[in-house]
Amino acid sequence: MLQAKGIFKSYGALPILKGVDLDVARGELVSIVGASGAGKSTLLHIMGSLDKPDRGTVRIQDMDIGTLSAKQLSAFRNAHIGFVFQFHHLLPEFTALENVCIPAFIKKTDRKQAEEKAMELLDLLGVRQRADHKPGALSGGEQQRVAVARALINNPSIILADEPSGNLDSENAEALHRLFVDLRNRLNQTFVVVTHNEELAAMADRIVHMKDGLIS
Repeated sequence: MLQAKGIFKSYGALPILKGVDLDVARGELVSIVGASGAGKSTLLHIMGSLDKPDRGTVRIQDMDIGTLSAKQLSAFRNAHIGFVFQFHHLLPEFTALENVCIPAFIKKTDRKQAEEKAMELLDLLGVRQRADHKPGALSGGEQQRVAVARALINNPSIILADEPSGNLDSENAEALHRLFVDLRNRLNQTFVVVTHNEELAAMADRIVHMKDGLIS
């Protein structure tokens, strides 16, 4: 599903990634762990096309994303990559349902079709009854579940999650972790998750350890 080869990245004179190789299979749940500054989030952002490597290639669904124009890359990202971040980044003026639908609207999906799919996802994630509520009326756990539904709305090839439970209490964090495993099992969804949470890492099919810009 995803192949990163020879990824190098520096910011100024500071090398962050020093030649990282990583393959992720379809339906695999992979966690990336390591100390702060090891390069985990930088690698995730490059794999998700949010940042560009100095050297190296990233292929998703056998597409070399480095060959795409900015417009092509934006469309590819919208269709194939779902993101879940530590902070949910829901738009406060829109309801949960509207927030979930936004990537589908960007993809030019019919409104009725998008809303039906969004409601199915909110139901799957246990927050259907909160569809008409704005983020300010949702708990932290509910907000993050809405963010996961938004990541799933376009049936992405892969979901990339950067410290997705880092802003949740232990109960909601555990529930989110089990949700990822359930989605992998039920939908054969592919996940790459950067985390400091040892319990989440332990639930993954594979744990990738990073140290000093390399996979150790």
